[in-house]
Amino acid sequence: MAWNDKIFSYCERGADPSFWAEPMNALSNGAFILAAFIALVLWSRAPAPNRRFVDLVLILLVFVIGTGSFLFHTYATRWAALADVLPITIFMLAYVGYTFRRFMGLPWIISILGVGLFYLVLWQVGEMRCDGVRCLNGSAGYLPAFVVLLLSGLALLIMRHRAALSLISAGLIFALSLTFRTFDKDWCHEIMSLYGGPLGTHFIWHILNALLLFILLRAAVRHGGERK
Repeated sequence: MAWNDKIFSYCERGADPSFWAEPMNALSNGAFILAAFIALVLWSRAPAPNRRFVDLVLILLVFVIGTGSFLFHTYATRWAALADVLPITIFMLAYVGYTFRRFMGLPWIISILGVGLFYLVLWQVGEMRCDGVRCLNGSAGYLPAFVVLLLSGLALLIMRHRAALSLISAGLIFALSLTFRTFDKDWCHEIMSLYGGPLGTHFIWHILNALLLFILLRAAVRHGGERK
């Protein structure tokens, strides 16, 4: 596949190669920008010792996630897909490492090994195929992140860390958002008959993910210095 070949992955685009073929999928990425902006305001208003550079990097990554996803849902090319997937992957790896190191207080070597293991599982599950295509409409690749997020939240709850409820609630939102991502094509015709045109549910995935990312960013800003 060439870098500029079109990718027709979602209900809203259908077989339309034009720039604005996915208006809801494209514009809903504004939710990521809004989430990052509000988190940036929280970070800027925190006491100076609590304005950690690593938290700022996480916030900036969410800005990039929104931008990359917008590019993919407008240009819909291979290079745009890379601009979409890479920031998401980097954020997942970074936040898992952040959780291990800053929330749980694990040693650097354990945290790095944990992130490495998480990446291997993420990669292997993402490569799985069901009937020749990616399992669960590609959503299977996010299942390791969901499991780690929920288990980390439960571990922090046992540790009585104040970030625990944020991670658990983010995990529950993730389960809901994965549902809307998975059934985007399956529910396409039903929604089309109601809406009068191709729409799908992928834009809801964006909105819910923006919410869960904001919850994770807020947890980092507020509780990132509370090591156990």
